Amino acid sequence: MTATELARYIDHTMLKADAGPAEFDRLCDEAIRFGFRAVCVNSAWVQYVSRRLSDAGIAVCSVVGFPLGAMKSSAKAFEAKAAVADGAREIDMVLAVGAFKAGDAEYASDDIRWVREAIEPDTILKVIIETAMLSDDEKRAASALAANAGADFVKTCTGFGGGAASPEDIALMKDAAGPNVGVKASGGVRDYDTAMRMIDAGATRIGAVSSVAIMEGAGRCEE
Repeated sequence: MTATELARYIDHTMLKADAGPAEFDRLCDEAIRFGFRAVCVNSAWVQYVSRRLSDAGIAVCSVVGFPLGAMKSSAKAFEAKAAVADGAREIDMVLAVGAFKAGDAEYASDDIRWVREAIEPDTILKVIIETAMLSDDEKRAASALAANAGADFVKTCTGFGGGAASPEDIALMKDAAGPNVGVKASGGVRDYDTAMRMIDAGATRIGAVSSVAIMEGAGRCEE
């Protein structure tokens, strides 16, 4: 895989609560420099980065219900719809983890559908299942549930709830979600070797704050 090909796997991410315009300017500049697939930000910053990335060929992704997934479904749907109106073309929503673990699969599924129905049909929807909080059986069930509720991707972690992506989880989620659903590895992917392990396991996206370090590693491998 060339560095250019690898860059198209990466959602370059900035979700810090105290990040300001200078950091988002740098995020966008780095995304343009390396040709990342998307930038991923909190919904309040979608309009700002959308303007900075206008005509750059880089998608804007907004997290929704982040990082707890414990908001009302109507609130998640409202946030997602507002983010799309501001320029987001991808939505990463957090599963209603508490309801799911309590056995209320219907609520967790309906929660995803609220968001799916609130956004444009061509908007990519990723569902963060928060693998660190789930058993392997729950990871399988959550991945299948998300796929059946209309997710285009299942995603490992928020990065705020402990744990990290692993090749084992990627393979498990890919198998459970089925061939038509992508898998995004997020949480602890900080270097080239880790990113490639995730891709080899079946990840079709990488979410990372260390995207530049990943690309620098790719560059060294090409020398």
